[in-house]
Amino acid sequence: MRSIVYLIGAGPGAPDLITLRGYHCLQRADVVIYDHKVHPGVLQYAPAQAERIDVGGAATDAIAQDAICYLIAEKAREGKIVARLKRGDPFLFDHGGEEALFLHEQGIPFEAVPGVPAALGAAAYAGIPITYPGGGNTVTFVRGTEDDGRERTRLNWDHLAGIGGTVVCYAGPKQLPKMIEALIAHGRPGDESAAIITHGTLSSQRTITGTLAQLGQSVAEHPIGTALLIVGRVVNFREHLRWFDSRPLFGRRALVLHSKEQPDDLAALLQHHGAEVLMDTDAGLDVYRQLLDRKVDVVTFTSASAVLGFLASVGADQASDLLAHTVVATLGPAAADAVARANVTPAIQLPGGSLAAFAEAIAAHFRSN
Repeated sequence: MRSIVYLIGAGPGAPDLITLRGYHCLQRADVVIYDHKVHPGVLQYAPAQAERIDVGGAATDAIAQDAICYLIAEKAREGKIVARLKRGDPFLFDHGGEEALFLHEQGIPFEAVPGVPAALGAAAYAGIPITYPGGGNTVTFVRGTEDDGRERTRLNWDHLAGIGGTVVCYAGPKQLPKMIEALIAHGRPGDESAAIITHGTLSSQRTITGTLAQLGQSVAEHPIGTALLIVGRVVNFREHLRWFDSRPLFGRRALVLHSKEQPDDLAALLQHHGAEVLMDTDAGLDVYRQLLDRKVDVVTFTSASAVLGFLASVGADQASDLLAHTVVATLGPAAADAVARANVTPAIQLPGGSLAAFAEAIAAHFRSN
């Protein structure tokens, strides 16, 4: 196949929200050029031998963006299939259009692969329909900025505040309170319903609701990270439609350790229960650091070889200390015995059964604790 560049939208956050077309294009890649906001789990869909290049965050100036464009073109001219991975959708509040135009001017074939925009994914996972018949028939997307190093976006606040319907703003921590202040100052009611969402579609997702004025005061006093602001009556539906953050493993991070011959089905089952899943096969994942920093809530072992692989990677003499502050779960007697020989007592021991039963046992443990 001749060289081509796929401009792929990686989706709003969770790795399994990439489109089927995006998944298939990524599997063909010789080179993956990705922004750091793309979830590491998405990179696992690329071939193991594919070159992976992290170009950091979205470029903050023309020179940095030009460098990325030339890098993409250089790899394509080498005859390689290039996957350019971007969070959300490549043509929404991103440089995807700029990169596509550059490739067109250079005579390099490309394809734009749509992705689920961060705003739509986060809103759906928060239980907020962006539009609703009879009360939310219009929606306005606003790019404040996700990077406070950029020049502030120039907006017609009078028009924006008076347009009605749902307003959805992407904003960095410094811009968020300023955007809320500007909306109210230019006529948007301070008592209108609003929501702020961070870490959309991940188990670490956090949703805060209140009036626009209340949220403005809250983020001014207690700044948060990059966020999505939703303003409009559709926010009131969250009370009835929230589903994601009611799952038993929501807010929990699971580390799935398995041998190479085992399938990855357990990850999907734990995600179904609401967990954010890290796998020992994730590119760039430092298992030792994750455990040392106490960023993992549960570690799963489904075979003795998985335990031995873990001990080899972190050091057998340090395993018990690293696992002391997390829940250890084992499936089958071989895994339990191997863990016990490392002086670790599993909090969850399933003598046998399916991966589905194992995932349910883990969910039940956190339901009751």
